[in-house]
Amino acid sequence: MPQGSVLGPLLFVLYAADLVNVVEKHSLRLYAYADDSQLTLHFRRDELAASIERLEQCIEDVDQWMSANRLMFNVDKTEWLLVGSRRTLSSLDITGPVLQLGGNIVAASDHVRLLGIDIVSDLSLDQHVTNVSANSFYHLRQMRRIRRSLDNQSAITLVHALVSTCVDYCNSVLAAAPKMTTDKLQSVLNAAARVISNTRKFDRGLSQLLHDELHWQDVPDRVAFKLIVTSGKSGPKDQVALHYYYTSPSHWCTTQEVSKT
Repeated sequence: MPQGSVLGPLLFVLYAADLVNVVEKHSLRLYAYADDSQLTLHFRRDELAASIERLEQCIEDVDQWMSANRLMFNVDKTEWLLVGSRRTLSSLDITGPVLQLGGNIVAASDHVRLLGIDIVSDLSLDQHVTNVSANSFYHLRQMRRIRRSLDNQSAITLVHALVSTCVDYCNSVLAAAPKMTTDKLQSVLNAAARVISNTRKFDRGLSQLLHDELHWQDVPDRVAFKLIVTSGKSGPKDQVALHYYYTSPSHWCTTQEVSKT
């Protein structure tokens, strides 16, 4: 199968389908996308040592299964993360536990990257949003340098390719996120609009530029739109429930029924 083919991820999942049975023997859960797999294990605070041992045994069996099926277990890309509330994590001795994988020792990470999303121990999204903002602003600074050589359509195309896609990628995880978090991404969109219009930071008319000329939604509305589209695709054919989550201090949501035409 050629690298990067459309059927590649699907065929690999079919090839590695038996891996689920190996993991379930240890009462763990497996989440996989192509060759990127995650094991999850829930435990109480006083069960940390026993849970780490169970995880090591599971990974050892996975390594044996992969060797038998002509696959390679990549220890260098293996990471593990303790997830919980800040209060729970502060009561654990998280500096000592390590995973012993054969002759390799893997220490606990303070964050991991899962399919492009940065996940930290307390499941806050501040680091992910900060990384997305930093990467987007880097591209915007580069585009600002060559803006005089670009027409409007070329500038819009570059912004969509390098900035908007990063802001919208997996943005459904930002549902009900605090305004302080979404404001960081909103500042990215504001800066992108100024690059397209070739205006400066304190020039007036930004709201009209965003909504009337570029027809861009604000970040909370983009998140709500993503949730609506996702809910629509997963609903029944004749009727689908669309859940609109509105980020506000009360975090209320409304549900409405619409019929497909």
